[in-house]
Amino acid sequence: MKIRTTASALALALAAVTAPAGAQDGNQTAQTGPSPELIAFVKNLHKQTGDVAIPAAHAVMHLGTRYYFLGPDEAKRVLVDVWHNPPSAVSNVLGLILPADKTLADNIWGAVVTYQDSGYVPDTDASSQDYDKVLNDLREGEAADNEARKKEGYPELSVVGWAQQPSYDKASHSLIWARDLKSSDSTVDGLNYDVRSLGRHGVLSLNMIWDMPHLAEVRTAAADLGKAAGFEKGSTYADYDKSVDKTAEYGLAGLVAAGVGVVAIKKLGFLALVLGFGKKLILLVVVAGAAIWRGIKRIFGRKTDTLEG
Repeated sequence: MKIRTTASALALALAAVTAPAGAQDGNQTAQTGPSPELIAFVKNLHKQTGDVAIPAAHAVMHLGTRYYFLGPDEAKRVLVDVWHNPPSAVSNVLGLILPADKTLADNIWGAVVTYQDSGYVPDTDASSQDYDKVLNDLREGEAADNEARKKEGYPELSVVGWAQQPSYDKASHSLIWARDLKSSDSTVDGLNYDVRSLGRHGVLSLNMIWDMPHLAEVRTAAADLGKAAGFEKGSTYADYDKSVDKTAEYGLAGLVAAGVGVVAIKKLGFLALVLGFGKKLILLVVVAGAAIWRGIKRIFGRKTDTLEG
């Protein structure tokens, strides 16, 4: 398989593997088109639609026919073999959701599904949070981070702002937010969408990356997926029993702060994740420890590669 790709490291995100998708810009090398190997791989995928169970999360995705789901094995093959992620970074991936009217040969978003056994996340702070402060906290470390990136030979990165302010749907217990991210080597801003569905024992996460020109399309898909996620009986948000269940040490603001790489509390217990975007490429490097923006000394990225197989 021959695929030419360009990638830029992006921001710290939460303790999950996030979605790969293509960001178009003038610096990218044009793709040569799908290879016979990719065409055969796509043809033989086991695409699941309708109600799809995710046993590890005790959850179900009600996808209908607009989206399809790939199970863990095929999702990891896409992430590693097609989008060129390191195998060590996808061990906790539970699946991949893609638009049904597109194929892997297209420039598309993908929602990588993971689950954090973090405990019940209280939503009592849903209407009282200052999410702009979370964003400002994230920006505080940009100058130092970019200096380190330049020394490593990687482009500077900055948070332009919220592409969508964090919003919580109390009926579906889903939290959605999106960031507009600027890389100094790209003429097009990156778009990072995060969808979190809260359950009794933890959080089902769907992470989507594309670019800002596709904001409307990804926003629609994110809203659909936020409502599509549900937990099995006994594992729903309403099933929480404070006398026996683990409760997370943070609320919705902490969940967002961890997701964008800001330290909300000392014992988040999350893993940090370094993201990257490029056409058919995202580098996912899991780093043990709290989600600390300034704590990662090495930023992983990849220059333009030509991969043949």
